[in-house]
Amino acid sequence: MNTPNQTRSRITLFVVATMFLGSFGVAAGLFFGGWKPTHTRNVGEMLSPYPDLRPVALQRADGEAWQWQPASRHWHIVVAPPTDCGTPCLQMLDTLQRVWVSEGRHSGKLKVLWFGELPSGAPRFNGLVPMQASAGLQALLPDQARADALPVYLADPNGYLVLRYAPGFNPSGLRKDLGRVLK
Repeated sequence: MNTPNQTRSRITLFVVATMFLGSFGVAAGLFFGGWKPTHTRNVGEMLSPYPDLRPVALQRADGEAWQWQPASRHWHIVVAPPTDCGTPCLQMLDTLQRVWVSEGRHSGKLKVLWFGELPSGAPRFNGLVPMQASAGLQALLPDQARADALPVYLADPNGYLVLRYAPGFNPSGLRKDLGRVLK
């Protein structure tokens, strides 16, 4: 015969177990049902699947081979401008310099990879890495840059492009995303 205390204890145990296991059931149902949140925290557009830049033979402007170094935990802003870009490229480099400077003490963990010739009068800063233009890289990018439309990409330390910033993007959105990943 069950006493009232035993019955109450069993009911309490059942309610706690149901709440605990029920949350897993709801999460599994949402996941396997294909539900995805309509809004994410990042400002840039998440690329899916992530283009892998590691197989592409990338070279610095001085001819030295570029190696991804995941252990250094550097994030990379990737820009592949068209040839003879001129003023729009100067403006983009100025914007990216400001973004780099705004990262403060974390700016050492950020590299700006500029694939192509730097325009004359371009600002130089420690995080800027001039790179040779690469047809292999261009083939992996979701869209091609034009002088009037320069997309920017964010690559993780392993060499995967993870975010895209559409031409005319707001640099504060890039700063917000960098603030989350550079910590």
